[in-house]
Amino acid sequence: MVTGDDVREIALELPRAYQAYVRDRAKFRVGRIVFAALSRDETVMGFGYPKEERAALVAGEPAKFHLPRASDMRYNWVCVWLSAIDSDELRELVVDAWRMCVPKKVWAQYLEDHPM
Repeated sequence: MVTGDDVREIALELPRAYQAYVRDRAKFRVGRIVFAALSRDETVMGFGYPKEERAALVAGEPAKFHLPRASDMRYNWVCVWLSAIDSDELRELVVDAWRMCVPKKVWAQYLEDHPM
């Protein structure tokens, strides 16, 4: 099981990423764009994900993923129970969400420095 501290460790090592608190919730941003966020109790992580693919993700693994609350459905956003994933999957979700927020040159440099 991964924790909020694991999310922080991965998110804050990414270029241009920083943590902010909004209404007692940790949010991870690039500029003003949030790419990941933790619930207040740090059991759920919301993360950026393409709108057109999220229904398939949730339907394919409903024990892991769920849609955000109705007010957040307009965003590219999905939620995951941290207890349902391992550290490799967490890294993939956080890095992919971050990638949606950064310029292509930043992503290219990251790939060069961290071959997958």
